[in-house]
Amino acid sequence: QVQLVESGGGLVQAGGSLRLSCAASGRTFSNNAMGWFRQAPGKERVFVAAVSWSGRTTEYAISVKGRFTISRDNAKNTVYLQMSSLKPEDSAVYYCASSRGVTTMPFETEYWGQGTQVTVSS
Repeated sequence: QVQLVESGGGLVQAGGSLRLSCAASGRTFSNNAMGWFRQAPGKERVFVAAVSWSGRTTEYAISVKGRFTISRDNAKNTVYLQMSSLKPEDSAVYYCASSRGVTTMPFETEYWGQGTQVTVSS
């Protein structure tokens, strides 16, 4: 059974930092791109960041570029999202996802995690 389990969410003040983790189990994802998406209340789920299978290529949404960093550790089957300079508008449920492909784009979602809540207070 494939599972993506996010952790690291929580409540943080504006300007603060959080690191999200996504631990995969059930199979290895070292040959798949991985990504993060987020969904705020009443809004659609949107792309945040993606990393290629090797970790050498990354993509970011314009809204988070320069503040967020995605990385992966294939030995641990884990993907990370380091979030800095957080803003209230970053508040959302953050979802980890795996892609069917090896590159960041197009990101062809195959599996989703259950999500972790991030709340940024002003």
